[in-house]
Amino acid sequence: MSNNTLSVITSGAFAAALKLLAPMYEKKTGHKIQLSFGSSMGTASDSIPTRLSQGEIFDVLVLAGPALDSFIKEGVIANGSKVDLAGSRMAAAVRTGDPVPNLSTLESFKNTLLNTPRIAYSASASGTYLSEEVFPKIGIAEQMAKSAKKIFGERVGTILMRLETDLGFQQYSELLPIAGIDIIRELPPEIQKTFYFTAGIGAMTKQLHLAQEFIAYLASQEAAPIIQETGLDAVLSPLPWK
Repeated sequence: MSNNTLSVITSGAFAAALKLLAPMYEKKTGHKIQLSFGSSMGTASDSIPTRLSQGEIFDVLVLAGPALDSFIKEGVIANGSKVDLAGSRMAAAVRTGDPVPNLSTLESFKNTLLNTPRIAYSASASGTYLSEEVFPKIGIAEQMAKSAKKIFGERVGTILMRLETDLGFQQYSELLPIAGIDIIRELPPEIQKTFYFTAGIGAMTKQLHLAQEFIAYLASQEAAPIIQETGLDAVLSPLPWK
């Protein structure tokens, strides 16, 4: 790879924003961005943990905050390079034309899930939170083990459109691009949570300055409107190397 090209990998929630921002950055600077995509967690062949374990090297990684933190501890991502880029909230979806359930209270949320035979949730940070914290908290973990399925390597909206599930959960930004679904953003405040997507610099990068420059662009006022358009909340974090 040339010294003018950055290898960048991102998980799904930030993918739409990065697809728009990368060419804008290329036009602005003349540098090239080689984009890759994968889930923050899991053991799928294209997941970021799997690719890193197989020795792939990336200059910049954009991941859910907890996943990035774990890679910093493992020495895969450089310590002192973490920058929060965007906040993302979980949402639900049904196919357009199907009844749209009320999920706004804990009672209605719980009743809907117990009465929906096929539920899908992502293998990302929000899906892990849903299955490991929310389901046990509201006392439906045993039932959800039978009716709810974790989705690896695909967007939950795609599963909905293939008629393989009747109710899906994923970050709003990942449901937003899928045609043919109705998105439900109003979830019970007791379980709603903001997940932060963060950038870090690969510990093996040979292009530290360029990686810092690209992350600075992603965290800038210039990039913020594009991030907002894709269903995320721009954070505008300070840069740790300044």
